[in-house]
Amino acid sequence: MPEDPEKFDTATAGWREWQEAPWGRLRFTVAEANLTRHLGDQDGGRPLRILDLAGGDGGDAMRLAARGHHVTIVDYAPAMLAAAEARAAAGGLAERVTCVQADVAALPVDLATGRFDVVLCHNLLAYVDDTAATLARAVAPLRPGGLISVMAINRHSAPLNITVRRMDPAAALAALDDDRLRSAMFDAELTLHTAEEVIPVLQDLGCQDVRHYGIRNFCDYITDDARKYDQAYYDDLERLELATTARHPYPHTARLFQLTARKHTD
Repeated sequence: MPEDPEKFDTATAGWREWQEAPWGRLRFTVAEANLTRHLGDQDGGRPLRILDLAGGDGGDAMRLAARGHHVTIVDYAPAMLAAAEARAAAGGLAERVTCVQADVAALPVDLATGRFDVVLCHNLLAYVDDTAATLARAVAPLRPGGLISVMAINRHSAPLNITVRRMDPAAALAALDDDRLRSAMFDAELTLHTAEEVIPVLQDLGCQDVRHYGIRNFCDYITDDARKYDQAYYDDLERLELATTARHPYPHTARLFQLTARKHTD
């Protein structure tokens, strides 16, 4: 990963605040709901071994550990992992959460060949130069029939987001052919992707039964952010997001896309 891990360490507090904001809560709630659609099919409901690549401070991992699963978080930012360990301890989940400091591009052998039931590759692709190689590293630790979940910023959402929130059609026009975005929180240049580009890569890696979900199909296009903090309004918005996460055409313009797929059993 090309970015300096200190950038992620210094942004740990801000990242936690973002997760607790309405748009952050929706990101994790909807992702968990989409995963839950598939985790119940795994081996009769037994606790699963889950590998969370670039899992940061454990936003996804804590939810899955609370469901009884065993989650290994891999990240190369020490402060993020320390925050994840603190969250696990505070939630009584320390026995179900393991933190490993490592670069996803150089996973320890026991993880790279770990035959995990589930691998999460959430918001990692934006920070890497080689999408196919990164996805290959994410698929490799899965057991045959295991589930991979990939999440990334949806490039299709950028022009719409610019038009609605900034009311700048000229900038939106330029964004149609731009796959870059600057992250103020992590001071990093991000690469944007589309589900249509990533799905064939997963299939070439031996994944099947690919499902396409949208996360924050509507939230980011509601410009009154303050209203989202009203609990009744947020509850209505969450119900809408959950109802449309798999309902096309909405995932195509969602701020984030999530793909789930099974590793081929042969």
